[in-house]
Amino acid sequence: MDKKENFNITGMSCAACAARIEKGLNKLEGVKQANVNFAIERATVEYDDAQVDSDKISEAVRKLGYDILQNTPESSNKVELKITGMSCAACSAKIERRLGKMEGISTAAVNLATEKAAVEFDPAVIKVSDIINVIGNLGYKAEKVEDVSQDREKAQREKEIRKLKIELITSAVLSSPLILAMLLSLIKIDVAFLHNEYFQLIIATPVQFIIGFRFYKNAYHALKAKSANMDVLIAMGTSAAYFFSIYNAFFVPAQPGVMMKELYFEASAVIITLILLGKYFEAVAKGKTSEAIKKLMGLQAKTARVILDGVEKDIPVEEVEVGYTVVVRPGEKIPVDGKIIEGNSSIDESMLTGESLPVEKKPGDMVIGATINKFGTFKFEATKIGKDTALSQIIKMVEDAQGSKAPIQKIADRVSGIFVPVVIGIALVTFLIRYLAAGDLTGAIVSAVSVLVIACPCALGLATPTAIMVGTGKGAENGILIKGGEHLERAYKLNSIVLDKTGTITKGRPEVTDIISLNGNENSELLKLAAISEKSSEHPLGAAIYEKGKADFGSIPDPDEFEAIPGRGIRAVVGDSEIFLGTRKLLKEKGIDIDAIENTITGLEDEGKTAMLMSVNTRIEAILAVADTVKENSREAIRELLDMGIAVYMITGDNKRTAAAIAKQVGIESVLAEVLPENKAEEVEKLKKQGRIVGMVGDGINDAPALATADIGMAIGTGTDVAIEAADITLMSGDLRSIPTAIKLSKRTMNKIKQNLFWAFIYNIIGIPFAASGLLSPIIAGGAMAFSSVSVVTNSLSLKRFKPFKK
Repeated sequence: MDKKENFNITGMSCAACAARIEKGLNKLEGVKQANVNFAIERATVEYDDAQVDSDKISEAVRKLGYDILQNTPESSNKVELKITGMSCAACSAKIERRLGKMEGISTAAVNLATEKAAVEFDPAVIKVSDIINVIGNLGYKAEKVEDVSQDREKAQREKEIRKLKIELITSAVLSSPLILAMLLSLIKIDVAFLHNEYFQLIIATPVQFIIGFRFYKNAYHALKAKSANMDVLIAMGTSAAYFFSIYNAFFVPAQPGVMMKELYFEASAVIITLILLGKYFEAVAKGKTSEAIKKLMGLQAKTARVILDGVEKDIPVEEVEVGYTVVVRPGEKIPVDGKIIEGNSSIDESMLTGESLPVEKKPGDMVIGATINKFGTFKFEATKIGKDTALSQIIKMVEDAQGSKAPIQKIADRVSGIFVPVVIGIALVTFLIRYLAAGDLTGAIVSAVSVLVIACPCALGLATPTAIMVGTGKGAENGILIKGGEHLERAYKLNSIVLDKTGTITKGRPEVTDIISLNGNENSELLKLAAISEKSSEHPLGAAIYEKGKADFGSIPDPDEFEAIPGRGIRAVVGDSEIFLGTRKLLKEKGIDIDAIENTITGLEDEGKTAMLMSVNTRIEAILAVADTVKENSREAIRELLDMGIAVYMITGDNKRTAAAIAKQVGIESVLAEVLPENKAEEVEKLKKQGRIVGMVGDGINDAPALATADIGMAIGTGTDVAIEAADITLMSGDLRSIPTAIKLSKRTMNKIKQNLFWAFIYNIIGIPFAASGLLSPIIAGGAMAFSSVSVVTNSLSLKRFKPFKK
């Protein structure tokens, strides 16, 4: 069976590392695809678990010289508890023994020093609250350490930042005397101990081999894997400066009258210090790129108030089960997804849709976990919990998108794969030319070191993924969920948008406006017959007739027979009557003459109403007109798309006259009318064959093929799960202004990626010749290299200032 899993990888230093891991994983038998994202230090691996498992994948990564932190499965049965009140080892042993005897607990380990207990349990047998209660009965207080699995990655990142900070400060302190010695020698001031070769060797050595050990270690693993990365360049460059300094210090006689021998200990030490400084800033900045995920995770409710055995009880949200009745009071977060069974309220769904106005809810309406109840108290039945909730799905979609690769990144991947060997070759050629042509060994070594140090593929590796991360995160904040980097890259190229009418341009909640009796029957009788016929219909127009009948008559009986005729209408049998209710085409196919009422139908259609014709036992009896109102912001969004130079089409099953009336209301000139559901994809394909790059926007099951056919499929988040699954981008709010916002976000993100790649390439194109010609000292080269990565990440972070289109 195919599986997809994320692995957090530590120890990567540049894009070449990511490329090497990706190559190694893709060679594993059973691995179908592996993507390694250097920016978020994560590998996303699709594999056949019959051939390979997560342990083998982890082992392969470790063999390449990196460490791996495998994600805890969402169905994990481990919990970490914070325990207070323990005074000695006897206390921890007592708790451990008691937990070990409980049914459903496989292991329990209590640590007195950290005051924590790690418990593995079977959630089908015992709950976390039961474990906490048992510890409480022993006289201690226990509480759950929240989001243990989520915190692992955060803790790992913070640990790396702390380590970098300590190494940076230590390296800076040790390097300072060496810098001072160099500056004093430039202005001819002699400070004996500062210029003493033994003193410089003593303080340069810890920087080179203790603080700089990470570069040697990573370089060793890279070379062992027959590859090369940034660490190889740094290790070679700083080692050359360090050992050349030892040679000059102890094997070359001092020149008479010269204050200080030609030593470059300060170059090797300062290069390491500057690179650590760049790595520190880079680590801090990279943490900020995933803030969207942190915000989404922080939205989750921690507890839920449920009714158990007739009593209200607060329990951890993880213990809510499908079918539980949950009570929500004003100002509280809704803990999980569900359906209201009692009460009314207004819900703030801005975290989901980006819309600030509260949404009115009544019994039968769905509510979403992590949204906020503004006013009334209500009860709802839990329908989706844990990883199945809308918020969990959104988090997963955003995480997957941030771990994906945009096609443009292939350029950087190809370059970074050959970059380091090429740079080593340039450094070697530089050394040979300077030494053989001028006989200047010192100048040759300094120039070669500068080339090695300035050229690093870090910025190339960060250029695309950091922008994709911030772009997809910014989209999620505004209710736009983008499934992957390739969709974000393609969206800005769209030059045509096809909008489904019902539920996309319109509200999708049509109402009956006219009932015209053609043979003297009472309108109420005709409505009741039509409502019974449409009771089983899933079409919005049929549902409108049924809802009108239910409002007028209360309960509506079932028809004796029902058949949906896609794109045309329905057939029903009620008692002795066979009823056809639908379009002109349906009645004409059944041989029923409608010529006499054509003018009446036309008049209704000119008003933007859909005329549904009803025949009873082959005789035309009534016209029922149904109108669907246009969404408030549809016209504004369409005008914005047209202003952006994008052609807008409306596609609908309605007849041409009705479709034209709706299109006129919103400013659309191109209308694809009388299109059957199964033909929508064909219409999209026709536009693509004209050379257009087409975006399709829809909300229903019948839109799914067209969404999949389009270059970019956009599903309205208020629509069906099938449509959302088929789409590349989901617009959570149903507000069409999200479409120009998504296109503008795509364009802005791609601009950032292109800027990043340009500066990453141009930096090396300019820097390497300067270094090779001896115009760049190793120290300046090290500083420039370190801050190139920081500048790329900072440029990506500026995407956070992106504003959605709203007037």
